[in-house]
Amino acid sequence: MSEETQAAAVIPAAAAKAQTMADLLSSGVEIKVLKPGDMVEGSLISVGKNEVYVDLEGYGVGVVRGRELYDDEATLASLKPGDKIFVSVVEPENKEGIVELSLRQAGQERVWQTLREKMESRELVRTKILEANKGGLMVEINNVTGFLPVSQLSLEHYPRVEDGDKNRILSVLQSYVGQMFDVQIITADSDEEKLIVSEKAVFEKEMESKLSQLKIGMVVEGLITGVVDFGAFVKFGELEGLVHISELAWQRIDNPKDIVKVGQKVQAKVISIDKGRVSLSIKQLQEDPWLEAVKKYQIGQAVTGKVIKIMPFGVFVELDKDIQGLAHVMELSHEAIKNPEEILKPGEEKEFKIISIEPAEHRLGLSLKALTEAPKKEEKKEEAPAETESK
Repeated sequence: MSEETQAAAVIPAAAAKAQTMADLLSSGVEIKVLKPGDMVEGSLISVGKNEVYVDLEGYGVGVVRGRELYDDEATLASLKPGDKIFVSVVEPENKEGIVELSLRQAGQERVWQTLREKMESRELVRTKILEANKGGLMVEINNVTGFLPVSQLSLEHYPRVEDGDKNRILSVLQSYVGQMFDVQIITADSDEEKLIVSEKAVFEKEMESKLSQLKIGMVVEGLITGVVDFGAFVKFGELEGLVHISELAWQRIDNPKDIVKVGQKVQAKVISIDKGRVSLSIKQLQEDPWLEAVKKYQIGQAVTGKVIKIMPFGVFVELDKDIQGLAHVMELSHEAIKNPEEILKPGEEKEFKIISIEPAEHRLGLSLKALTEAPKKEEKKEEAPAETESK
């Protein structure tokens, strides 16, 4: 007897037990109405080459046909009549009164359900790095492609690249391709088919325990592990913190590499602990030279300084190693100028007059034009009013 004939013989018997939707509706029994996309459990009636019949236990008989079978052939091979099976509703009732079902969609939903369960349980998943791009790494879990963002890498694998060069970051990330990483799923969205994983989440509990021992104001000693355009990373013990460029030194800094280098031993003060991120300061362990500025410099004093940087709004002038001032473009000349380079050049030494000092704000105002008198404006000769002729 062929599979189709066997299925035809089995279906009437199953249908006698599993009523059609029309029968159930007419019986007055309260039932749940199926909708496309619903996941339901049923008992397998028969398996043919092109069709699978399922008793939906209260919803009637369902059938899985054609392409809705193809993606789950491995599952079908292991099933036998009477086995429980999850299916997805494609059409609640066709012209034959049978529910059209999909094993393919149900299989995909089972995969995403498994991924969601792993996410909720914070299960550790070992996965292979498949590809790398400038934003992170591509992985695969349960045959679903996922993404591991750079921001979610562990301290060990986070790329510390000078100047934040994206091509060099990509080079570091590409070196991980083929390696096995332990990760946790942090996003599993089947609707958007978005799977995002985190490596640093694996160490969160351990890190939280270590971070709880840190206190604001504590001084730590460690090594510079990376210098980037926005600051420097310092590893101390099993933790790591960032010294922002503004916390490296009291003077104005253009490039952190001018102040620190990789491998250098430093002491730093803990100034912030926020969401697992530790912020450090090197300069706060040094005396603020601006506190002495009010003793060394006074308003009205003429000082010699070196032009170190020219900006559209003015020039930065170095008075000594730690103290810099700003001469606004309006203070460079009595005449209106469009570009400060019309008056000064980088590296040029010039005498300026101090016009303001704000030690708490680390600001010192300078003026070039205040050292010279403003040119006198030519007085316009007033013309005598013409005498009106007498009439």
